[in-house]
Amino acid sequence: MKIKSADFVVSNSNVAQCPTEPIPEYAFIGRSNVGKSSLINMLTQRKNLAKTSGRPGKTQLINHFKINNNWFLVDLPGYGYARVSKKDKKVFQKYITDYFLSRSQLLSAFVLIDIRHEPQPVDLQFMQWLGEHEIPFSIIFTKADKLKPNAIKRHVEAYLKILTEEVWEEAPNNFITSSLRHTGRDEILDYIDAINKDYYQQKGL
Repeated sequence: MKIKSADFVVSNSNVAQCPTEPIPEYAFIGRSNVGKSSLINMLTQRKNLAKTSGRPGKTQLINHFKINNNWFLVDLPGYGYARVSKKDKKVFQKYITDYFLSRSQLLSAFVLIDIRHEPQPVDLQFMQWLGEHEIPFSIIFTKADKLKPNAIKRHVEAYLKILTEEVWEEAPNNFITSSLRHTGRDEILDYIDAINKDYYQQKGL
């Protein structure tokens, strides 16, 4: 897929105010400081489309970006160790939950995982929650440039082994990425493109 346009549409904390256009939607979510904004900018080849920050928890709203005028990329607040109050964190979790349970346009979520780290309970719990609610998702392993190729292979295999032993019968679809080196960009966009084509074909569009 070639990205011809990528435009910010709206930020809000009320799912009812999200765009109503019946076009495919893909949500990106992960623990704070996982490299989500950098990944979004890499995928869209727009340097400052998503705001990057060294401070975890920067994204605190549901952000919609329209890509190629025919699908939405959605940047969701991080979860886990965001430096916000417990009260604010509960608010974020409420509208994240509302988003996933009410957005019929959502065709897939992408859960971002820092490839350097062992599986964290908050990530495993969130993926299990998605599975329980039958929400399709893929894993995106980020920051692959921080490891050597052999270490990347070991870390991913170990992570997926834990998933299949503790939660899933088979490992979720996954991608290995580096925003710095643009690793995984084509694979993710081709995956989205294939889902979009199937969606529009079923709609007769």
